[in-house]
Amino acid sequence: MKYAILRLPAVLQARGRSRSTHYLDIRQGLFTRPVSLGARSVGWPEHEVAALNEARIAGKGDAEIRSLVRTLEASRKAPGLREQK
Repeated sequence: MKYAILRLPAVLQARGRSRSTHYLDIRQGLFTRPVSLGARSVGWPEHEVAALNEARIAGKGDAEIRSLVRTLEASRKAPGLREQK
């Protein structure tokens, strides 16, 4: 399985949100935190952006979205994820 990392402009476009609202959502636990790509760059796994958009489209509430965010962030630490190339 391949994982694409999206930079902020692509995430904002996919979400239809402003930068300030996007970071507010992160602080409120309604969107995953970024992953570090280097000293001064971050991005978001494409599959996480898609999963959160799908949940919003399906009408999930904030509590369900927060639970999904926790699940997605926890899955980043899965052993098989780091070993794939």
